[in-house]
Order: sequence, then structure tokens, then C-alpha cells
Amino acid sequence: MKKSIYPFLLLTLLLFVSCKSKKRMVATLPRPVLNTDSIVADTSNVIAGLFAPDHSQLKDLNVSKGRKRRAKKDKSSADAYKSEDWVLRGTKITSSEVDVSSVYSGVDRVVKYDFTHRDVPEAFEGFRIAFISDLHYKSLLKEKGLNDLVCLLIAQKADVLLMGGDYQEGCEYVEPLFSALARVKTPMGTYGVMGNNDYERCHDEIIRTMKHYGMHPLEHEVDTLRKDGQQIIIAGVRNPFDLGQNGKSPTLALSPRDFVIMLVHTPDYVEDVSVANTDLALAGHTHGGQVRVFGIAPVLNSNYGTRFLTGLAYNSAKIPLIVTNGIGTSQLPIRIGAPAEVIMITLHRLKE
Repeated sequence: MKKSIYPFLLLTLLLFVSCKSKKRMVATLPRPVLNTDSIVADTSNVIAGLFAPDHSQLKDLNVSKGRKRRAKKDKSSADAYKSEDWVLRGTKITSSEVDVSSVYSGVDRVVKYDFTHRDVPEAFEGFRIAFISDLHYKSLLKEKGLNDLVCLLIAQKADVLLMGGDYQEGCEYVEPLFSALARVKTPMGTYGVMGNNDYERCHDEIIRTMKHYGMHPLEHEVDTLRKDGQQIIIAGVRNPFDLGQNGKSPTLALSPRDFVIMLVHTPDYVEDVSVANTDLALAGHTHGGQVRVFGIAPVLNSNYGTRFLTGLAYNSAKIPLIVTNGIGTSQLPIRIGAPAEVIMITLHRLKE
């Protein structure tokens, strides 16, 4: 009888030691911490964020199959507010996405935002804005991809095309790039700002080529879009990395009653300086991390970690900001978990 108990006691002891060992191993794993003053990624919820863009503050996320689901609140952001609060503040934003990768090479999806705001003039109800950034032509984006991008933009039937900079990976690509983009005709034209690549090389050539094709470069300038006697304003930021020269936002001289869209290459600028009177900011530069594995982006082009990585975000003044993943790539011609995208924004007037 005693001999038959020994194997049972031995097996129990082994299981107990094994469980304690696993418990100790899990308990000693380091817990990642987000440092908003560094470029180290916040990996605290990596499994939930597997290959997904951060639309954490959207009220509803309408996926391409038409189903709706409530987005999870980003608990890591001090600026997170319930969508109902934003409606009370005069703003309501919802989003959906459509996969286009099977039809257009070089672009994975179109992300659509319905932006409802009390300052949108009645004449601009349903106004459609196309926003692209970070083409980095020719990196991952080459001739066929550029042609498909142009066809996609034409198919969107936007009222205006806005561009966020980092257009090229060589001055020899400036002319063919803007020649192709000039095929996109919109009622209100095409406006663009420069990215860091464009200040490093080809800046004057890009400005000259854009003007040649009837486009409007905005270097710390504003322009007015008019329709039926009403208006909205586009404000473009010059070199947002040089705060000594450009640290005063061009929106400061505008009226709070105007509906103002700020176009800037890096989202950091919207936090670095006051952008008062801005109703919506549009930025790129981050590439959505470009490579995100299990939701982790090893390299981030922001001083604020993952706060402005991709999608809808807010600065400390509660101004909404849409950050696009962009289309091209830098360093290596590869994207993982950060789909190349075109942003479409439809404006609506909030009816009290």
C-alpha cells in the first residue's frame, strides 16, 4: 500500500514545483512603460493591437463589411474622452475603412471619416476631402502604384486634394510624380505642404513643379476655399521641425468662427506649439510605424511615442488630429501591419 502511494506523491511534487516555476517566471517579466518624451513604443496592449491602426477615440468603427462595433477607449491617453463629450463640444467623428488592395496596387485601403462640426458652413455639407502623404516616390511606390493611386483618387470624386509632404526619394522623380498627380482634378484644386525629405533636397524644384501644374504649396500660408458665399480655410505649415523659424502657427491670426483645417507634415507640431483656431489637423510622417509586429513599431518618427502613431488623436488642447500611415516607405521598401492608405474626410455641419 505504501509503495503505491510513492509514485503519486512524486508526481504531485513535480507538478507543484513546475507551477511555482512558471508563476515565478511570469512575475519577473518586465512591464513595458510608455515614455512620452522618447521614441520607445508603448507595448502594454500588443496582442489587442495586432496589425491594427489606432482609432481608439472613434465612437464607432465601421468595418468594410458594414458591421459596427464600439471602439475601445484608449486608457493610456490622458486626452481620451467619450464620443458623447465631443458631440457636446461641437465635434463628432466616426470612421470606416474599405480594403482596396485587390483593385489598386500600392494602396491597401481607403479610411473614411465623417467629420461633423458646428463651424462647418452649410454650403460645405457633404464636402469631400482626399488626403495623402509620404509617397516617397520611388520607394515601395513605383510607376504602376502611382498610376493606380491616381486612378483611385479620381474614383473618390473629392472636392479638394490635400497632400502632407515627403513626396520623393530623388529629385529625378519630382516631375513624373507631379505630372501624374496633376491628372487628379477636383473642383477646389490641390494643396500641399513639404516634408523633411523635401527640405533636405529638391525643395525649390518641388515648389516650382507644383505651381507649374496648378497646385498650391502652402509654406506657412493660408488659402480660402469658397462655395456659395461661404468659406473654409486651409492653413499649411512650413518646415515644422524648425520651431525657431516656424514655431508660430499660421492659424493664430485666423478667426475662431472660421472652419480651419491645418495641413502639417509631422503630428508633433500640433502638440509642440499652439495651433489655436484649428478645427482639424492633418499629418503624416509616422508611416503608422511602417513595420508593426504584434502591434509594436520598433521605430517611431515622433517624440511622443505611440500617441500620434496613426488614426484619430487629440492634442492637449483637445484639437482633433488625423494621422495617416501614408503610402510609400523610407529606409526599407517594406510595410508590415501599417497598411498604405488614402484618407477621405466628409464634412458635415453639426445641427444643434
